Amino acid sequence: MRLIVICAAVLALAACHKPAEDPDGREMPAAEAGLHKSVDRSHRGEAFPKISFLDEEDKPMGYGPLLGTPTLVNLWATWCAPCVKELPTLQALQKQASTNLYVATINQDTAPRASVEAFLADHKLDLPIYRDPKMALSAALGPDTVLPTSILYDANGKEVWRYVGDLDWTSPEAAKLLAEAGAAPAKG
Repeated sequence: MRLIVICAAVLALAACHKPAEDPDGREMPAAEAGLHKSVDRSHRGEAFPKISFLDEEDKPMGYGPLLGTPTLVNLWATWCAPCVKELPTLQALQKQASTNLYVATINQDTAPRASVEAFLADHKLDLPIYRDPKMALSAALGPDTVLPTSILYDANGKEVWRYVGDLDWTSPEAAKLLAEAGAAPAKG
């Protein structure tokens, strides 16, 4: 199953010829944007899928508890090198974020919770452990959802944009993107 998902992700990346956008909204040539990083606003206004994932206690959870605050949903896996690269910046963003932004990192591994906990401990990361071991969320978000993908939802649970690829979530580029939903990190 994992091999099929990985192959599908590779094919989706290879088949994507849609021009990327920079944070200012201008189209970027593929060579400038890189093959793995782009902002996608084509799903703007769509609600979070009616899919449940597992909360920090491994109980089914939908998006409802996250309503009321802009939320950055990040889909990641322990076997995804770009995901692992950006996790520390997501942790830093969560720690510096004011009350107008929540960061929900949703693990896509099919492995048991204990292995995800061990991975985070080994990497000295303190993130809430939301899990989607059946990858239902990735499937519901569409075939262009590869790892890592981060999706900014406004306070009403409507999509603002998707960022495909890893990003330093503490960078000025990220702050500009997050501001699009009134979500910005606290000033340090």
